[in-house]
Amino acid sequence: MAKLILPIFLIALLHAQDAPPQQQKRPPRPPNPGVSTPGVKREMAAIKPDAVFPVEGAPDWQVLTDDAVWVTSAPKNTVHRLDVKTNQVVAVVTVGKKPCSGLAAGFGSVWVPNCGDKTLSRIDIKTNQVVATLPFGPADSEGGIATSPDSVWMLTDKKGTLSRIDPVTNKVTAELVVTPNSAACIFAEGAIWITTPEKKLLTRVDPKTNQVTNTIEVGPGPRFLTAGAGSIWTLNQGDGTISRVDAKTSKLLANIEAGIPGSGGEIAFGAGHVWATVFQIPITEIDPGKNAVIKQWVGAGGDSIRVGHGSIWLSNLSNQNVWRLAIDQM
Repeated sequence: MAKLILPIFLIALLHAQDAPPQQQKRPPRPPNPGVSTPGVKREMAAIKPDAVFPVEGAPDWQVLTDDAVWVTSAPKNTVHRLDVKTNQVVAVVTVGKKPCSGLAAGFGSVWVPNCGDKTLSRIDIKTNQVVATLPFGPADSEGGIATSPDSVWMLTDKKGTLSRIDPVTNKVTAELVVTPNSAACIFAEGAIWITTPEKKLLTRVDPKTNQVTNTIEVGPGPRFLTAGAGSIWTLNQGDGTISRVDAKTSKLLANIEAGIPGSGGEIAFGAGHVWATVFQIPITEIDPGKNAVIKQWVGAGGDSIRVGHGSIWLSNLSNQNVWRLAIDQM
């Protein structure tokens, strides 16, 4: 059989058709509307931080301990310890691959879920060293981990497995079944509270019995949550509202308009108020006495927020730093 010879231009054309298309740039986020209440919005540029901590990579998840704030950086596989007395980064701890899905403190340790290798790193607070790497990881990159008086709790798969971990043995002692695709959990008011974004659900688990006791419908897309003022608060990514649930009765008290929809973000309680963050609107302050947003700062920054040590701590993921802000200037 004669050998088929193709013209050079045709060979080039065939190779071009086989090549993968160029990756398209991600479209810019649509602007978050925020709230329209007169006098509420402010500019981030007007805020002067008390301290700026450089955190190489992508500073994100935080947890507070007695004398420090701990912050993850997924691209660097690190957790950074910020000293609240000196305003210095005093330790950088290498953990598993791509730390994600929240941080928790308890039992002399900081607990770090890792998405890249599906592990859980345990950092000793006294030595700043990883003392254990547990062979299970978080169910979702946007989730959370919690500590109760005797256990560590984390959702460990999409099927809805809530794992209860013994901090003495570092072993899973119970696997509770909750709604599939649940994301984050906290311990508050004697219970574990869990969000399920797809089902608009907040679930209460009794740690004494390892049983689900209540499921409450909240706003669309609840993911991150916090506790304070006798309530559980969920940041709802679907419509940008914040739901308030009474922790004693498990009844929905309010869906508060905040105008901060979309992926990412976080929520925290401190200084008597609720604080939320998303890109474009890095700080939203809610007064539980009014069930309303009372201040909202727009501009660059944000992605994780905590309140403690007399300050607001804001992770500015895109700017590779963490801001410390005095509460009395807000």
